[in-house]
Amino acid sequence: MLWGTTYLVTTELLPADRPLLAGTMRALPAGLLLVAAARALPRGAWWWRAAVLGTLNIGLFFALLFVAAYRLPGGVAAVLGALGPFVVAALAFGLLGQRPSSRVLLAGTAGVAGVALLVLRSATALDPIGLAAAAGGMVSMSLGTVLGRRWGVPEGNASRRTALLALTGWQLTVGGLLLAPATLLVEGLPPALDVANVAGFAYLSLVGTAGAYLLWFRGVTTLPPAQVTLLGLLSPVVAAVLGWAALGQSLSGGQLAGAALVLAAVVAGARGAGRERGGAPKVGKSTLLKAATAP
Repeated sequence: MLWGTTYLVTTELLPADRPLLAGTMRALPAGLLLVAAARALPRGAWWWRAAVLGTLNIGLFFALLFVAAYRLPGGVAAVLGALGPFVVAALAFGLLGQRPSSRVLLAGTAGVAGVALLVLRSATALDPIGLAAAAGGMVSMSLGTVLGRRWGVPEGNASRRTALLALTGWQLTVGGLLLAPATLLVEGLPPALDVANVAGFAYLSLVGTAGAYLLWFRGVTTLPPAQVTLLGLLSPVVAAVLGWAALGQSLSGGQLAGAALVLAAVVAGARGAGRERGGAPKVGKSTLLKAATAP
């Protein structure tokens, strides 16, 4: 739900036409802060795993997301993003052996329909590059979600919370480091920032990125991937409600019905997922002990 506030903060507080700068400022400070809080660097296989996850979940995803945002109406991009649960379900079946329940698939279908009612408008320009970017970003995040579930959290940390701090920080740092040179190449040096810009970047970095991704990766490493991805359908609902409450944007009856359908889909998916058929990643006794004692 925190990601649903991104549109309002971006349009009202951040410098205009600087999407890559916004992505860099979201990811890199948050990543460095979490790495410092965890006081842990990757070890062994986690060097390349962190690089892969940071590229898929942050660096590549943010870049493609911003290309889609510039070339597509927001409604089209949102509907393509809502297809994520189906891609995650397919990848989870292939990589994890987890078969999604029919309830989750039905909830995903209802969620896509609800998002379409909520955000699509009659006049929608379908730019091929924008469509490819939106689809690529959705696939990138879906693959990162499934791999995150497969690899779990790094061992050798004082607690599961510390491991999650480190894992989230590594990914955000990798993504921010990938975005920084692209930002300088495409957008040039950042402009002078006013108080509103600083406040907007601070909120997005600390709350909308560090806090939100910490919760996201906790869910990814604990819950069935398709169930976690269903929660992402709440972002368009939050964005629409904030647009109505803070910006005076109207909501039609069809949009309200779409929002209700999304909420119903998320609740149904959360109640029905349970333990999906197929194997969850194998864990050792030390990992089980950490999970049992984690807050």
